[in-house]
Amino acid sequence: MLATETRTTFNYEKEIERWTEFTNAIKGPELGSNNTPRKLVWKKNKATLWHYAPEEKKYDIPVFIIYSLFNTPSILDFAPGSSVMEGLVNNGYDVYLLDWGIAGYEDKELNIENYIADYISKAVKRALRHSRAEEVSVIGYCLGGTFAAMYAAIAEEPIRNLIVATVPIDFSVSVLPDKWEEELKNNGFNADRLIEVYGVIPPAYVEAMFRSVTAPIYNSPYVNLLARANDKVFVEKWKRMNKWNSGHVPLTGGAFRQLTNDLFKENKLVKGEFTIHGQKVDLGKITANMLVVSSKNDTLIPAGQSLPIMDLVSSKDKTYLSVEAGHVSLAMTGKLNGILEDWLGEHSQ
Repeated sequence: MLATETRTTFNYEKEIERWTEFTNAIKGPELGSNNTPRKLVWKKNKATLWHYAPEEKKYDIPVFIIYSLFNTPSILDFAPGSSVMEGLVNNGYDVYLLDWGIAGYEDKELNIENYIADYISKAVKRALRHSRAEEVSVIGYCLGGTFAAMYAAIAEEPIRNLIVATVPIDFSVSVLPDKWEEELKNNGFNADRLIEVYGVIPPAYVEAMFRSVTAPIYNSPYVNLLARANDKVFVEKWKRMNKWNSGHVPLTGGAFRQLTNDLFKENKLVKGEFTIHGQKVDLGKITANMLVVSSKNDTLIPAGQSLPIMDLVSSKDKTYLSVEAGHVSLAMTGKLNGILEDWLGEHSQ
């Protein structure tokens, strides 16, 4: 009996087209960002407060957004149709975004205390004056959520709602292997040495820190791009995501020192030992309506880091949501928009 011979026809033209699109996606012109119209209303040093005005204002309580120090906030205005900023504006909110900008060597002494007391607090005051509102809703994403919680614990400004998404609170919960964490906390890493050399931590070092946790071998995104290079919708999303992934910004030495020593090593926030200009940050003083959102597939901030805030705050109205998303896809896909539309709408009347 003769064996059946199977032959596959190779389409050279299609393969060349796929590789051409793959190359263009990597080397071609970048897609635009910050798609939602905005205006500058306040500036301090490198930081900028942007105002996104709705065409038809529905709610009197403005939204104030705080993002992480590690990246540009472009993921919050990712693309039309899935943008967090666009969604809030279309739902009738005055929206204010505090963009930290790009730190320079002259900013090396800026620390978490400065960012909260001298930047966030003053920017919220400016947003309240600009919007002529009596209360504000504060949203913090990732480390921005940590800052939002710290600020809410000491704020004199009236905060109606506090929303934190993919937020690290309890730093005793780690995504690192046990031996790595033990070595880093006890012996292996001295933040002061790195700060002494650089003053401001370069973006490449910031990216390397995240890659060591989430993707030590960084090639799968390019494999996915090659496999779907003929899919124009996928390529556009890939280019936007890749731009954000490579958008790490310098981190001031002062902030890096407090993140490493006070939070990662000593977990002072949960213990009630973190202070801002001598004032203790007691999360128990938070009474605002609260929403905490975690992503089930988050490889950077596990739910165990976020959950403890539910027991630490004194809010009577507090909700915890765990959703099917990743650390970035929560904002990127528009999933956060639906959550905000439902919860924030009910709590902004």
